[in-house]
Amino acid sequence: MATTTTTPINETAAPVLGTSAKTTPVILTEPAIGKVREIMATQDPIPAGLRIGVVGGGCSGFQYSMSFENQSGMMDKVFNFDGLKVFVDATSLMYLNGCVVDYVETLEAAGFKFENPNTKSTCGCGSSFSV
Repeated sequence: MATTTTTPINETAAPVLGTSAKTTPVILTEPAIGKVREIMATQDPIPAGLRIGVVGGGCSGFQYSMSFENQSGMMDKVFNFDGLKVFVDATSLMYLNGCVVDYVETLEAAGFKFENPNTKSTCGCGSSFSV
């Protein structure tokens, strides 16, 4: 008996950085995917996916936000990064087009790093940006 796999209409299979990056507006690197999965595994209950967004605030006008979600919203675009669902609302998607989210660990710090080609400037501490 043959089985078929269906993808929800609003879900897009997203490539990992290094593959055809032009097919999705937001890219997560392999280290970022791995770290998100690691953190998700410690949650009870385990969330359905990661929400990435842009919110007003900070000294430059906008800040990135990341949180776990149990389901997508009606206006969300859902990307699938090797089984990891990433939810992005329509407004944030405008600001995140072409953005690469990476996870970096150095001797000084560790955390998620957003490389966004849409930013015109960032604040001194790097936690907010303007477009």
